[in-house]
Parts: sequence; C-alpha cells; structure tokens
Amino acid sequence: MSDSDPAPSLYAPREPIFPRRVSGAFRNLKWYIMAVTLGIYYLTPWIRWDRGPALPDQAVLLDLANRRFYFFWIEIWPHEFYFVAGLLIMAGLGLFLFTSALGRVWCGYACPQTVWTDLFILVERWIEGDRNARLRLHRQKKLDFRKARLRVTKWVVWLLIGLATGGAWVFYFADAPTLLRDLVTGNAHPVAYTTMAILTGTTFFFGGFAREQICIYACPWPRIQAAMMDEDTLTVGYREWRGEPRGKARKTDEPGTQHGDCIDCMACVNVCPMGIDIRDGQQMECITCALCIDACDDIMDKIGKPRGLIDYMALSDEANERAGQPPKSVWKHILRPRTIMYTSLWGAVGLALLFALFIRSDIELTVAPVRNPTFVTLSDGSIRNTYDVRLRNKTGEPRPFELSLKGEGELQMTLEGVDGTIVDVPADTSLLQRVYIVAPKGSDAAQARSTPVRIWVADVANGERAFKDSSFNGKGADQ
Repeated sequence: MSDSDPAPSLYAPREPIFPRRVSGAFRNLKWYIMAVTLGIYYLTPWIRWDRGPALPDQAVLLDLANRRFYFFWIEIWPHEFYFVAGLLIMAGLGLFLFTSALGRVWCGYACPQTVWTDLFILVERWIEGDRNARLRLHRQKKLDFRKARLRVTKWVVWLLIGLATGGAWVFYFADAPTLLRDLVTGNAHPVAYTTMAILTGTTFFFGGFAREQICIYACPWPRIQAAMMDEDTLTVGYREWRGEPRGKARKTDEPGTQHGDCIDCMACVNVCPMGIDIRDGQQMECITCALCIDACDDIMDKIGKPRGLIDYMALSDEANERAGQPPKSVWKHILRPRTIMYTSLWGAVGLALLFALFIRSDIELTVAPVRNPTFVTLSDGSIRNTYDVRLRNKTGEPRPFELSLKGEGELQMTLEGVDGTIVDVPADTSLLQRVYIVAPKGSDAAQARSTPVRIWVADVANGERAFKDSSFNGKGADQ
C-alpha cells in the first residue's frame, strides 16, 4: 500500500436491511407470539384483583413505595426476595433448555428486541411498501415531498409505539388508572415522565434503527448460546448436499450438467431480518426465526421440488441424510441427557418455590437485640435486655398479635408503650415493637454470660404462631 492510499477503516458501516414479506407456518407462529406477548405486556397492568379494602386491587404491581410485589393472589415481601431469585433461575434454566433443544428460538420468537423490531418492520412495510419499494426509497438521494411524508409518518407511528411501551412499563409500578389520569393532567411524578421518555427513545431507536445491531453487538447471548448447543440440537440449516450445485437449469447447459434443488433465487436472504445467507452455514447472527424456511418452501412448491431444503435439522443427522437414510425423530433430538438435566433442574427449582410459597406463614417476626449497651442494671439489681421485634402481618386485615416468652419463670417480658403483651398490627404491613426482658437480681439468667431465649408471637384471631430464638446477656458478659 502506498503512502497516498487511505488507511483501511476498522469499522464497516451498517448496511440497512429491508426484509421481504413472507407467508408460512413459521411467520404465522411469529405473528401469534407477537400478539400474545404484546397483549400481555400492554394489558396486564389493567387487570384488577380484589385483595380487600386495605390493599391495592391491581393484579400485577411492583409497589416500590411500600416494598411489595403483587402477582394476582401472591404477595412478595422484601425479605422474600428468594422467590424473585428463584424465578430468575428458572428463566435462565428455561433459556438453556430451549437453546439446547431448538437453538435460539427465544431470540427468534419471544425476545423483546425481536418482537418490537418485527412490529416496527410491519409498520414500515404498511407505510413504505414491501422490500423493493423500501429499497428504492432508501436509494433515492433527493428528499422530495413523498419521501419526507412517508418517513415522518413512519417515525410518528414508531414514536407512538415507543410511548405506549414506556407508558405500559410505568403502569406496573403504580395503580394504572390513577397514574394514567395523573400523566394526562400533568400531575404525575417527574420520575414517571423521565422513565417514559427514556423507554420511548430506546424503543424508537432499538426497534427502528439499530435492529439487528443490538442482537449482534449489544446482546451477549449469541456468544454464550454455543455452549448450550451440540450436534443433536435442532436448528435452522441448509441441506447443501441436496441444494448444490446451485443454479437454474438452462438450455445452454452442457449435456450431463447437474444442478441441485437450490435455484439461487435469494429468497432466503431477502426475508432474513439479520441479512445473512443461511446457505453459508451456521452463523452467530442467526436468530433461528425460520423465515428462510417459509421462503424456501414456497419456492420449492413453485418449482415442484420437495420442501425442506432449508429446515430445522441437527448436525448428527447429516451423515444419514447424505446416505439417503431418514433422520432421527424430533423427540430423540429433544429428549437427551442435556435437555433432561435442564428440565429436571427447572422442575426442581419450580417445585421448591411452590413448596416455599404454600408453607409460608401469614405471621412472621424478626428479633434484633439492642447491644449498646448489652444489658442495663436496674435500681433493684435486676438485669434488663432490650430487643427490637418486627412483627409482620401479611393478611388483608388488622390483627392482634400476642407476644410471649418461653420459660417465663425467672425472665419477664414487657412491651414499650403497650399495656400488656398484645399489639395491634395493621393489615399487610410490619410493626417495629421495642421489647424488654428482665431477669431478677440473683437469678441464673442475671448471673450467666448468655441465656437462650425464644420469643413467640401468636395471632389472637386464629391462633397461628411463629417464633425466633435469641439470647439474654447477664452480668457474666462483663466478668
């Protein structure tokens, strides 16, 4: 290279991709999944669920102000975050399972980036036309009235979708009807407007402009998913032993010239939202959306060739298919040690969460000894320890809770600001109660360094009980 030649660029500019419309089983499946997932996302905050007069009636609500997560009849408290962690573990194991069995089906069908990009492409096709029309508009250098009108119309619709996306998201964190009224009247919290603006902008950019760049460069999963797959994984592939050599049969061909089933029509490339050629083999960019299968099957039908030139297939079947033998059944590919292991782990975590959910109590307490000082010597010589006891009432109505102490023979319990041992705890909340335990002068507990104690709480209404163990510090702690 001479000194006058420009230095090579380390960055290849993006080539816009304009997927062609295609019909078929997999495209229809993507439409159904898009409708279901978007319907769940947009409509869920508006589902009502009666929990009683003191609790919110939104079926799914992340109540950050009161530190609660409501999901229909389930209520998750902050100290029960292990339920959320368990659900995240199940989601990860489910992703491993589906990837091991069917490749990147999550990416191709249910990933939010894929779903919203599909929706944006659908809008683009409605407004600007199919692939060829969009290509002509893109290559048109002159910005005339028609091009400006189409672009502005498309961007306005994209922005409205982005606004609806951001709006639906904030509805999960507050009562949806109330928040909608506040948003419209300008009385909502600035955080709500900021969140909506950010999500509107990111949805507009990711779905309208970045598209496949998010999957290729921003998402780590394409680089991880290879570890989840093996030669028995069913994924989209091209049967090159059947399709090669490519090309259409022509009258000018020499006698004996053999052609494969692939006529090199480029239909599989033109419908690909990632802009790749599946005939080049497995590629990191492939999201296994299977639109190339629909496009190829359509062409095979038109030229009178059998379907399946591009299909879901496993590498382990290649030798058999080349020899003209049938591939293994789908279930033999899916039910194998790796997928069975993932399924077992997924089921075990799910059963553990269900077990924890059904055995948890509506009444709980935590005990935190106040250790500054560790004990106080009263005027009569008795020893007093102080404890902060947090009582949790998970029911939808106020409940009287009675506190008691195991082994009350020499240890006595009193409650600060309460006459007796019964405390009224409001519905679906926690109450911090200061508790004093006193050991008489000369008693074993007063002289010992540490004495185990067990604090009980009982729901007076139904008799349900819970306890926490702690310790009582006597004079021995200073000797």
